[in-house]
Amino acid sequence: MQKRRLGNSDMDLTALGFGAWAIGGGSWVFAWGAQDDAQSIEAIQRALDSGINWIDTAAVYGLGHSEDVVARALKGRDKRPYVFTKCGMVWDDEGKVSRRLKADSVRKECEASLRRLKVDAIDLYQVHWPVDAEAELEEGWTALVELQRQGKVRWLGVSNFNVSQLERVRRIAPVTSLQPQYSLIHQDIEDELLPYCQKQGIGVIVYSPMASGLLTGAMTRERILAMPDDDWRRGSADFQEPKLSHHLSLVERMREVGARHGRSPAEVALAWTLRDPAVTAAIVGARSAKQVEGFIHAGDFRLTSEEVREVEEVLGAGSAMAPGGIYA
Repeated sequence: MQKRRLGNSDMDLTALGFGAWAIGGGSWVFAWGAQDDAQSIEAIQRALDSGINWIDTAAVYGLGHSEDVVARALKGRDKRPYVFTKCGMVWDDEGKVSRRLKADSVRKECEASLRRLKVDAIDLYQVHWPVDAEAELEEGWTALVELQRQGKVRWLGVSNFNVSQLERVRRIAPVTSLQPQYSLIHQDIEDELLPYCQKQGIGVIVYSPMASGLLTGAMTRERILAMPDDDWRRGSADFQEPKLSHHLSLVERMREVGARHGRSPAEVALAWTLRDPAVTAAIVGARSAKQVEGFIHAGDFRLTSEEVREVEEVLGAGSAMAPGGIYA
């Protein structure tokens, strides 16, 4: 699988990375429903054995559980992948999640993530979401810089930031990477964020490139109706009408294009995302080894310019749809 250097770091990332959101399991506010840990571990190990060299998780995924599972999957492996995680979304004793970037909170989160992940240093530590509180963004970023100086984290990134917020933290210290939502049905970052990051040398690792499962080719109305109550996608506008019909018609066009190459709609979705030179790599979630097998070869698949136009023709007015799955 091809590799690209991430921003100002020393890390050369495979085009695809393993996303560990869903393996956090069920019964928390942004869950994907119940998840078997053994299947999660098998999925992670299959991804690594297939060449993927980085994992992206977050403290809030499963309220710490995803980080625990990642550590269990990596135990005993001779070659450790890069491990990325995030801070800034905290929870109380009742599991209520809120955003917080006060310095003491960031420090506590980092220590907890280091313990759960069982690593001496986090390869990329990211602010999960910006906060509205005056100056708290700068306070949190300054705390991350200090953690970097202490050797507890190697590189610093952000997720879900806009250009103005990137400018604010860049005045304090360089930003290695941005993690935004990006897919065929969520192209908002193309107008301003991607050109900005490319100009500033900021790496971009995109999340939800398959739109949280919508663009895999495996999603149906029946499957959506059967989702458990604690699957956050049940409440997403992307998984409901009138958007759903449009998204499913897009998948059928992707299926036609992919079939010419023996590729799935999921691989077409990933190839479309990776076609932009400003994108360093894409995060791809998996809940089983079988799902890994369904996308692992997409890192080396390229669409022609004509195929890109052919897929995008279906978008029409839908290309400007508002974000649906925003909690990665």
